[in-house]
Amino acid sequence: MYSQDNKRPRRLLRETLKTLSCFQVIPSLQYSCFRRNLSYIPTSVPPSTQHLDFSFNYLTTLQRHSFQRLPLLRHLDLTRCHIQNIDNEAFFNVRNLSVLILTGNPLKYFGGNSINVLEKIHKLFLVDIGLLSLESLNLQNLTSIKELKIGTNRLFSLALPMYAVSFKDIALLDLHENNISVIRAVHTSVLRQMSNLTLILSGNPISFIETGAFNGLYLGEINLLETISFTTPGEAFGGLSGLNKLVIIGNQYSPIYRTFADLPSLEYIDLSNNNLMMSCCNAEFIGVPKLRYLNLSENARVKIRNFGLLNYSSLEILDLHGTKVELVDNMVIMHNLFNLKTFDLSYTQFTFQSNAIFYGLSSLKELKMAGNNIEREIFSKLFSNLSTLEVLDISNCAIKDIPFNSFQDLHHLEHLTLSGNKLTTVDFLTCPSLSKLTSIHVDNNHIASISPNVLQNLPADLSVVDLSFNSIECSCSQTEFISWIINHQSVLKDPQLISCKSSSMKSRVINFDPTHCVHIKRVTLAMSILAAVIAFLLAALLYKYQFYIHYCFILLRGYRMSRQEEFTYDAFVIYSSKDETWVLEELVENLEKGKPITSNIVDEGIMGSRKAIVVVSQHFLDSSWCQFEFELAQSWLVLRRNASIIIIILEDVEDKKIRRLFGLHKYLKKNTYLKWKGNVLSNVLFWARLRKAIMANK
Repeated sequence: MYSQDNKRPRRLLRETLKTLSCFQVIPSLQYSCFRRNLSYIPTSVPPSTQHLDFSFNYLTTLQRHSFQRLPLLRHLDLTRCHIQNIDNEAFFNVRNLSVLILTGNPLKYFGGNSINVLEKIHKLFLVDIGLLSLESLNLQNLTSIKELKIGTNRLFSLALPMYAVSFKDIALLDLHENNISVIRAVHTSVLRQMSNLTLILSGNPISFIETGAFNGLYLGEINLLETISFTTPGEAFGGLSGLNKLVIIGNQYSPIYRTFADLPSLEYIDLSNNNLMMSCCNAEFIGVPKLRYLNLSENARVKIRNFGLLNYSSLEILDLHGTKVELVDNMVIMHNLFNLKTFDLSYTQFTFQSNAIFYGLSSLKELKMAGNNIEREIFSKLFSNLSTLEVLDISNCAIKDIPFNSFQDLHHLEHLTLSGNKLTTVDFLTCPSLSKLTSIHVDNNHIASISPNVLQNLPADLSVVDLSFNSIECSCSQTEFISWIINHQSVLKDPQLISCKSSSMKSRVINFDPTHCVHIKRVTLAMSILAAVIAFLLAALLYKYQFYIHYCFILLRGYRMSRQEEFTYDAFVIYSSKDETWVLEELVENLEKGKPITSNIVDEGIMGSRKAIVVVSQHFLDSSWCQFEFELAQSWLVLRRNASIIIIILEDVEDKKIRRLFGLHKYLKKNTYLKWKGNVLSNVLFWARLRKAIMANK
C-alpha cells in the first residue's frame, strides 16, 4: 500500500505528461491535442485559445463545464472522441464557435438545444453520427450557417425542416452516403428558397427523381457520384436554371436518349464512368449554351457526328479518355472550338488518319492522346498550327521514330511525354522550336544511346528528363553519354531506374565507372600509334631493302633447285636495260649461230642456267637492279659447284665505280674476263672465247 503523500507526486507526474502532450501550433491561439488519449482539456491550453484540435481522444460526455475555460474558442474539432451524450448546455460557454466538427462519434443522446446556441456557427460537421432524421435536430438559430455536412448517416429524405429557409448564406449541403432513394418535388420545397447551393448526393441509392423535382432550384452544383440508375438524367434536371455544375459519376445506367434541356447556366458537366453509349453532341447538350467543361471519360462509346461540336465554341475542357471514340468524319470536326484549352483523347481506341483533325484549336494548351494509333504518314504534320500548346502526351502509341520537324510549330511546348513507345533516338529534341521545353519523358523506350551532338543542343530550360527503363549501352564508346547521365542526376527522373542492357544483372548506369575507359583509350591509342610506327618502319625497310629481300627469296629457291643436276639453259645474261640493243643484236645473235642450246639465253632465270653472263657497262654500274642481280649470281656460284660467272666489259668504266661494287671488283681481280673492243678481228676472238667459256664443264 502507498501512502496518500506517495500517490500525489505520481498523479502530478501523469498530469504533467498529459499537459505536455498538446502541441502549440500558434502561441496562445492554436493548439493540437490530436490522439493523446486525453479525457479532458488540459490546463496547459490557455483561455486565449481560438483553434483547438482535440480529435481522436476520449470525451464520452459533453457537459457545460467541458469547455468553460475557453470562451474565445472559434474552431473546435472533436472528431472520433467516443462521444455518446451531448447535454443541452454543452456548448454554452463557447457560443463564439464558427466551426464545430463532431464527425464519427457514436451519439446516443443529442440535447435538442445543444447546438442551437451556436448562432455564429459557419461550418457544422455532423458526419457519421447515426442521424436518422433532420427533424430531430434543432438548428433554427443557425442563421449564419454556410456549410452543413450530414453525410454517412441514415437519412431517407433530403427534405429540410421549414426553419432552414432562414439559412440565407448556406452554400453547401452535403448529404452523401445516406439512404435517399426517391426525390420528389415536395422534398425540394425548402431548397427552392436557397440560391447558388452546392448539393452533394453522392453515394445515395437514388432510383427515382420525380419530373420537375428540381424545377425552380438555383443550385450552383449538384453531385451525384455513384448514385443513380435511371435513364433520363437530362429530363430529371430540367428546370435547374441556376445550375452551374452537374456531376453524375460512376452510375451504370443505360444510354442517354434525352437532351440536357433548360439548363441555360450550366457550365460544367461530368458524366464520366457511367457506361454511356451516346452520340455527340449537336443535340444532346443543346440547352447548355455556356458549356465550358464536358467530361465523357471512362464510358462505353461516344460517337462524334459531323459538325457535332459546332455549337460549343465556349467549351474549354473536353475529356474523352478511356471511352471508345468514333468519328463520322475524320477530317475537320473541331474547327469551331477556338476556346478549347484542354483536350484528352487518351486510350480512346482511335486511329489518327488525318493531319487536319486538330484544325481550329487555336487556343489549345494541353493535348493528351496516349494509347492510340497514329499513322506514320501524317505524324510530321499532325501538330501543325497548335502554336499555343504547352503540354503534349503521346505515350504508348507504338511510335518508332519522330521526324525532325514534327514539332516545328510548337514554340510554347513545355512538357512532352513519349513514354512507352519504341523510340531509339531523341534527335528531334534539337529542333529550335522546342526551346521552351522544361520536361521530357521518354521512359520505357528502346533508347540505347544519345549522341554528343544532341546532348550539347538540348533545350536550355530542360529541368526534368525521364530515361528510366531504357536499356543503355554501357560501353567505352558511350562514355560521353554515360558521363552526362552521372553528372545530371538532379535533372533525371529516377536515375536509379536507368539500367545497362549489356549486363545480365541489369546494373545501373549511374554505377558505371567511365574513368577506366580513359586508361583503355590511352592504351588503345598508344597501341595504334605503335602499330602505325611499326608499319611505317616496315614499309620503309621493305622499300629500302627490297632487292635483298628478293635476293633472299631467290637464294631460298636456288637452294632447293641446287639439288637438281639438270639445267634448262646454258647461260643467263645480267645486263642493264640501256644495253639491251647490244645484248640482242650482238650477243644473242652470235651465240645462237654457234649453238642452238643458247636460244633462250635471255628468257629465263639464273637458277635454271649453268652459266651467268654479266655485261658490265656504265649503265650497269649505275643500276641498283643490276648490282642486285650480280650479287645474286655470286650467291648462285656458291650454291652450284660447276657454275661460273662470265664477265664482259662492254665499255671502259671508271675504276672508282667498280670499287664501289665490292663483289665485282674482287671478282675481276681473281678471274679473267672478256672485253668487247668493237673491231672485226677482236670480235672473232671475243666470240670464240665466249663460246668456249659457256660450253666449259658441260
